[in-house]
Amino acid sequence: MINATAGGPSPVPAVPDVYAVIWVHADVPSQGSTDDWELGSWHASWTPQEHAGAVQDVRDAIGRGDVYQVNVVGHASAPYTGNPAAALRRVAALPGARYGGVLAGPGGRWAIATASPETLVEVRDGRVITRPIKGTRPATAAGHRELLASAKERAEHIMIVDLERNDLARLPGTGPVRVDELFAVRRWSGLWQAESVVSAALDGDVGLAELLRAVCPGGSVTGAPKHAALDRIAALEPVGRGASMGGLGWIGHDHVDLGLSIRTVAVDGARVHAWAGGGITADSDPADEVAEAAAKAGPLRAALAGTVTGAA
Repeated sequence: MINATAGGPSPVPAVPDVYAVIWVHADVPSQGSTDDWELGSWHASWTPQEHAGAVQDVRDAIGRGDVYQVNVVGHASAPYTGNPAAALRRVAALPGARYGGVLAGPGGRWAIATASPETLVEVRDGRVITRPIKGTRPATAAGHRELLASAKERAEHIMIVDLERNDLARLPGTGPVRVDELFAVRRWSGLWQAESVVSAALDGDVGLAELLRAVCPGGSVTGAPKHAALDRIAALEPVGRGASMGGLGWIGHDHVDLGLSIRTVAVDGARVHAWAGGGITADSDPADEVAEAAAKAGPLRAALAGTVTGAA
């Protein structure tokens, strides 16, 4: 288990740290409409200049040899009135989401919507699998070429793949860890993102707690070395990550499939919260990193506002 400096408090304390639902297949009627939903103005927990300053702080830490890479995440929230159900469903329907869905707490006190494309951990047919994502460009032909040609993005990506290989190798009873796919470019909403597939054979003696200790928190949203990266995150980010950057998915009698809760929003009855960021390396440009975080948050905000319907 990773022991690191605690980060800031969650901006959504109504959302519990762990929540489990016993799933029963049933037809559930659609609830909520856009008629009574009104979204206010967004307020960020830090300014673009403060975000850029955090990026430079990480670059300085890399220069000192404290870390190799740190994922820096920003948070923003907006007030709302009315029923958020339809808006949350629009978020979950964004294209490219491997894990798209809405989870609501009892009595409507809180809810989470995710459109995550990234697998934190999957166990199926005797193998444990993770699919780290690192590297982003606009979903254009030029963006595709840029992502494939970027030495900076590839180095950042491979660093996290190595970290994930090490995480899986820590599991007892795992066979050789292998990289099944490296730097495959896939689309999420209006962005290209680079994904790899890392897996290992797994015997039947590994429990869920051991599995989660090995892979949590996810390497692609922390950095390397993981412990040192978490210390930098705690020192730099003004608020906690709340429901974002965790795990959300399914646990069955014969499989586990948890998505990393990036591209996730949370509501608490008064405000809607969203997080976005990116991995920082020695070659990161602060202004570019601020722009990348905004690009990742853009589809979430548009879906909440009803200006997109989830079409590609």
